[in-house]
Amino acid sequence: MRRKHGSVLAFLCLGAAFAFACYTTWTSRSGGNGLDSYQTQFLELHQRLLYAEKVNKKRSHELSSVLNEIKRAVGEKTNSTANDTDQHRWKVLSLTSKLPVHLTNIHYYLPHLQEHEDGTSPNVVIGQGRTGVSLVMGIPTVKREKQSYLMGTLNSLFFDMSAEQRNDCVVVIFVAEVNAEYVNSIAESVRVRFPNEVLSGILEVISPSAFYYPEFSNLKETFGDSKERVRWRAKQNLDYSFLMLYAQSKGTFYLQLEDDIIVKPQYFQTIKNFAVQQTSDEWMILEFSQLGFIGKLFRSQDLPLIVDFFLMFYKDKPIDWLLDHLLWVKACNPERNAKHCERQKAYLRIGYKPSLFQHVGVHSSLTGKIQTLKDKDFGKNILHKAHANPSAKVTTTLKEYQHYTLEKAYKGTECFWAFAPLAGDYILFSFLKPLRIEGFLFRSGNVEHPGDKLFNTTVEVLPSDETVLNFSTGNGSKLNYQITKDGYIKIGAFKNGVVEEVIDPSIGKIQAIRLSIHSPSPVWVLLSEIFIKAH
Repeated sequence: MRRKHGSVLAFLCLGAAFAFACYTTWTSRSGGNGLDSYQTQFLELHQRLLYAEKVNKKRSHELSSVLNEIKRAVGEKTNSTANDTDQHRWKVLSLTSKLPVHLTNIHYYLPHLQEHEDGTSPNVVIGQGRTGVSLVMGIPTVKREKQSYLMGTLNSLFFDMSAEQRNDCVVVIFVAEVNAEYVNSIAESVRVRFPNEVLSGILEVISPSAFYYPEFSNLKETFGDSKERVRWRAKQNLDYSFLMLYAQSKGTFYLQLEDDIIVKPQYFQTIKNFAVQQTSDEWMILEFSQLGFIGKLFRSQDLPLIVDFFLMFYKDKPIDWLLDHLLWVKACNPERNAKHCERQKAYLRIGYKPSLFQHVGVHSSLTGKIQTLKDKDFGKNILHKAHANPSAKVTTTLKEYQHYTLEKAYKGTECFWAFAPLAGDYILFSFLKPLRIEGFLFRSGNVEHPGDKLFNTTVEVLPSDETVLNFSTGNGSKLNYQITKDGYIKIGAFKNGVVEEVIDPSIGKIQAIRLSIHSPSPVWVLLSEIFIKAH
């Protein structure tokens, strides 16, 4: 295909050159009348044909890539089992729509990009190139004058996500700035706060090319908005478009989020179940929040169409208005009334309640704007979980914050919240009489304060029978645990803010359980769940 098209264009170029030579000879023989005009026209034609040949080669390469993707998709579908499971439906591939960014009409709507071939190429600051996942979550972020909420948002997203779920998603942070120093500072913060997520490939940080954005100074002011607000919303539309096009080839579904939200527990599984349960394939959007553009789920195969629509009108209206207009175009009959239109759009946009995402940011990315919108359908998060724990005396060296005491947390009426710990601090549960303990669960942090976790903290038990310690030093002995100087056995350690263990019955009855903190922490400590299971 490439050779054939290239030959045709080369032939046309030769024809243009030959025609140009003939006209030059004719005009020179006739005294040179019109020579400058013909020269200009044929030079322009020659340049256009050369450009067309260049574009044709690029298109041929891209179409070949798409064809290979189609073949791979067909091969995978042929080899798959005939019985659809929920997991299979969740991960249905849509490879035929994985078009490169420049196969959309982006160069038509942003003509300045024709002069910058790399204008749509993302700068991938952090990324392992993970693809083939079920869910891609996109988070655009920009520099805010007063407060950044990004790290809190990421903490909330990862708070109770299982290992299986982490392996089946990608979170793409789009830093919508062209200042390299700022972009790198965000990337460094992500590396420091989420090293495991960065190494595993679940987290990516990208930014746009310096040539991506057009000149915004000549935008028309509409809907009574100031020039600054019109510029802000137009840029925001381009930010969403860039992020969607980048994420489109990475997974089956794309979830649009913001950088200043918190999430409900088990949101990932809830989204997965709701998507699988849809009996019709007509839907275009599944909504998991009632606010703006937060919590909107799309099929990745639909993103090129959606982005084209956004780019077509990016100067004119905010993103959520454009999305509603797109649904109107696809579903509504101009000869019917508004009520009928809303019913038709409901087949394309399906909402889930209660909302899974809540907006928490106060300071908008638009300078001077205070954003107080809350999703009324979000409800209240469960910030602590109660258990019937055995009677015990609870003590701690940590300084408790207000009424969030350790005693209330142990009884399950409130969480325990304390100021940042130091090395040597501890939390101690001393039982009124020695007990046989089957196991325990301690969870730190919650969805509203997901970063307030225990780090470098071990769980230790004090056996009532000191002779047990003689069998807990390893070397082929009955038990293999470390023993502290004051006679405690180290049973487990917090990982990602949680520790859950079953206690070996050979340890016998236990007098106390202690959480020992071995290094200072820059964050506060919040215990949201304490569960000690006794016989």
